[in-house]
This record gives sequence, C-alpha cells and structure tokens, in this order.
Amino acid sequence: MRQPETIDDDDAVALALHALVWTLQDDRRADRLIALTGLDPADLKAQADEPAVLAAVINFLQSHQPDLLACAEAIGATPDHLIAAAERLTA
Repeated sequence: MRQPETIDDDDAVALALHALVWTLQDDRRADRLIALTGLDPADLKAQADEPAVLAAVINFLQSHQPDLLACAEAIGATPDHLIAAAERLTA
C-alpha cells in the first residue's frame, strides 16, 4: 500500500502559491478560477496568503484533472503532493 504524501506548512504554502501563479498565467483558467471560487480579483490579491484561499486554488485544479496534472508538471510537483498541500492548508 502506498504511503500518503506528507508536507509541512511552509511547503504547502509555497506549492499552493506556485499553483496560484500557474493558474493565473492563463486568462481562461484565471477567469474560471474566479467564477468557480466566487473570489473577485481584489479579494484574491488581498487574500493570496490565506490558507483557505490557497487550498481553494488547489481544489479548483483538482476539479479538472488535466489542469491538476499540467500544473504539477509545470511546477515540479506530483499531483499527490499538491493534494497533500491542500489537505495541510485546511487542517
């Protein structure tokens, strides 16, 4: 049986911030993030360091597996590591 990914708070925040930057680099994906999370751009900017917002970004990516996989590859992480980061941020 495979062990679940483990991650500390600092790494979870760093991964989620990388995921946020990756998400916002594409206008269509950024618009979808804003539409689905209910955050407006000003809130997103003001609360980008909040664990709940960072977890929401990763959960957004999880909702569309191709984005989760592409983001993980782009930022040098595994999808499981991103999911572990979201779980850590909401713990």
